[in-house]
Amino acid sequence: MPIIVTRPEREAKRWVVDLCAQGFKALALPLIQIGPVHDQRNLIATGQKLDSYVGVMFVSANAVDHFFACNAALASGLGASGAANDKGRVWATGPGTVRALQRAGVARGRIDAPPSDAVQFDSEALWQTVGVQVHSGDCVLIVRGVDANEGTELASGSGREWFAQKVAATGASVEYAVSYQRLVPQLNAAERELALQAANDRSIWLFSSVQAVRNLQAVFPKQSWRQARALATHARIAVEAKSAGFGVVLESRPTLSDVLAALKSIDELRSQG
Repeated sequence: MPIIVTRPEREAKRWVVDLCAQGFKALALPLIQIGPVHDQRNLIATGQKLDSYVGVMFVSANAVDHFFACNAALASGLGASGAANDKGRVWATGPGTVRALQRAGVARGRIDAPPSDAVQFDSEALWQTVGVQVHSGDCVLIVRGVDANEGTELASGSGREWFAQKVAATGASVEYAVSYQRLVPQLNAAERELALQAANDRSIWLFSSVQAVRNLQAVFPKQSWRQARALATHARIAVEAKSAGFGVVLESRPTLSDVLAALKSIDELRSQG
C-alpha cells in the first residue's frame, strides 16, 4: 500500500523517512513548489515596525522560513531581544510552524499555538488560544504565502480570511506580509508515471494542503481519480479531494502519530478484506 506524500519537497522527504521508518512504503510526489516572492520590499518594511503589532501570525513553516530568509534584520527583530516582547506575541498555527520559529531564533516563551491535544491545527484553533490578546485599536500581522498567479496584496485562503474576520470583529486591524509563493510543480517523466499509477493501484494519497489537490488536477486535467484513495489532514482538504473525484477520502489530524494511526487502520481493513 504505497503512501504518496504530496507536501513540498523538503517536508515530503522528511515525511517519507518517518513513514518508511514505521514500515510503510512512502514515496514523495511534491505537488506544491515553494519559492520566494520577487519583490521583498514589503517584508523589509514590515521588519522595521514589528513592535507595532499585538501579534504576528505565521500561517506555516514556509511562511517563517521565507520571512526570515529575505533579510537578516527580520530574524533579529523577532529574536530573543527583539520586538516580540511581552507586548507583542508570535502566533503559530501548529507544531511545524513552532519548530520553524524556534529554528529562526524566536524564544519558545514568546510563541502562542494551539495546544498539542487540539482537535485540529489551523486558524480556528489558534484563535481559541490568542483571541483574548486582541483588542480594539490593535493591529495584527499575518505572514502568509500566495499562489503565483495571485497579486501579493490578496488575502485569499479560507482559514486566514476567517482569522482576519475574527480580528476585525474586535475592532482591531489586519495587515499582511507575503513571504513566499506557491507554484504548480513541473513533474518529470518518472513523477508523472508515479502519479498515473497511483490513480489506480490503491495507493493512499496523503494531502496536507488544498493547493496540492488543485495542482494535481491542473497537471492531469483529464485524469479520473475515482479509483484513488486520499487521506486528508483537514476537513477543508477532504472536501477538495472529494470535489476532485477521489473515490475514498478519509481524514486525520496532521501529526505524524495520527497519520500513522489512520494508515494502520486502513492497512488492517485492507488485510481483512
